[in-house]
Amino acid sequence: MRPTQGVTFGGRYELDSRIAIGGMGEVWEATDHVIGRTVAIKILKDEYMGDPGFLERFRAEARHAALVNHEGIASVFDYGEENGSAFLVMELVPGEALSTILERDGSLSTDKTLDIIAQTSAALQAAHAAGLVHRDIKPGNLLITPDGRVKITDFGIARIADQVPLTATGQVMGTVQYLSPEQASGHPASPATDVYSLGIVAYECLAGKRPFTGESQVAIAMAQINEQPPPLPPTVAVPVQNLVMAMIAKKPEDRPATAAAVARAATALRRGDVAAAAAAIPAIAAGAVAADDATALLTSTATSAETRLMPAPDSPEEEPAPRKRSPWTWPLVALIILLVLVLGGTIWALLANQQPAPDPTNSSSAPSPSASTPTPSPSETRINIDSLNLVGMQCEQAVQAAKSAGVLEVVTDTGTAAPDDSQVGVVWQVNPTGNIEPTTALTVSCYGQVTPIGGPSNPPAIQGGAPAEAGSTVTLTWDSFTCPTGTGTLSGYTVTLQNAVFTVDGTSQRDFPPNDRDEAILIANATGQTLTASYTALCSGGTEQRRSDASPQMQVQIQAAPTPAPTTTP
Repeated sequence: MRPTQGVTFGGRYELDSRIAIGGMGEVWEATDHVIGRTVAIKILKDEYMGDPGFLERFRAEARHAALVNHEGIASVFDYGEENGSAFLVMELVPGEALSTILERDGSLSTDKTLDIIAQTSAALQAAHAAGLVHRDIKPGNLLITPDGRVKITDFGIARIADQVPLTATGQVMGTVQYLSPEQASGHPASPATDVYSLGIVAYECLAGKRPFTGESQVAIAMAQINEQPPPLPPTVAVPVQNLVMAMIAKKPEDRPATAAAVARAATALRRGDVAAAAAAIPAIAAGAVAADDATALLTSTATSAETRLMPAPDSPEEEPAPRKRSPWTWPLVALIILLVLVLGGTIWALLANQQPAPDPTNSSSAPSPSASTPTPSPSETRINIDSLNLVGMQCEQAVQAAKSAGVLEVVTDTGTAAPDDSQVGVVWQVNPTGNIEPTTALTVSCYGQVTPIGGPSNPPAIQGGAPAEAGSTVTLTWDSFTCPTGTGTLSGYTVTLQNAVFTVDGTSQRDFPPNDRDEAILIANATGQTLTASYTALCSGGTEQRRSDASPQMQVQIQAAPTPAPTTTP
């Protein structure tokens, strides 16, 4: 079936508009007419339907993605095959791909890059914990929502770590610019593979270009195996450079141990906590310096990078001879020092001659020039933001502390929702850090209100519309619930009854895992009274679990059980 606007797949998904065309098929925005929501539907190209390998890979995408329930991974809702077409129904993620953002903006700020690394790593950790390796992390597979959330898409070439890969015949999967050395060498992929590819993405975000290029796909793959990446721009802080370089180490064992470690390190670096980042990934501490030395660090980094990039002169020898110091070096240095001293003395003498002579009659009361208050140097007037320890304070307290320290302009940002109620109003980031001038505006980022969860929209129901007869056993069902973005993932339900109990334990309130949505109940012998039922959902993901509002209440009048017909004795 050729995908065109208005065509319906699976008897319920009507195609509205095409979103993109990829190597394996087309992605369309569609309307699910059964439950009335907008979805994304990926349709496999017709030429692949006769290829068992491609068809199996497409089926695997649905199975693999369904293994993980995480807010950072686009959900898979349905899969089907009909009329010679295979299709996959997925969550429609608002926003745009990171590749589109990079094409438009060229590069991203360090803070935004670290945010993307942290979110993507957290989602990858959930996949890795389920034994799933993505194998094709790239900007095109990272969708950024309008509120800055990252969603990983396209698990079409992922594989379960303990299964034979679908590309065992020799086909190289993944995008070569983000391909790990082990993939390019034909070795199995592992969680470290995804860490490497994400590191290449991070490098591109910071530098505005990919680290490895070539005239052909093979040349780029060979560069991934053999070449070292060029240094990142000197404007990128050394700890951040160290994080990225650790992620793209050639050997998997030299990379961060887990994606969770990358997420912790990136989050710590966002708030300026190098020590916490180094605790997660020790390589971050290499070459790190105090904030006071940041200017010198960036300058020296730039100088050394330029020096390394200069081509060496041609030499017939296999190894160049050590460079000899010119005999004029030390005399020249001594001459420069002498000139500086003479010039400084001359300037001091000129300034001293311009001072007015003291009045002899007031010499006893007037202070001498040497007793006057010295003019503070620029370094003495700067404010060390790190020493204020603003992160973790209440917002108003942090603003007052910054102003008391001499900061003239403090701006508060409360655009990030708190992970839980205890974090509302707490400072989670300040910018800039280190030493700043009093006139430099300081942005204090404080957590805003938690994202509201709401509640289920429909009440529970008796399965099949069975009557609520006194003393009878019926099956109670309830709809699934999706936790809003930023509130974690669904971890269970709590169902509450009145004038009925659960047959399994005789209680009127019971907790259920997220995949259970029906249970047998025994209706009380209370003819004429009302059987009620409602339920709440539990969302987990922050430092504490959060419960949704209660669903609407099911209310059914209990009927008398049918009276059996009297038995007559002959």
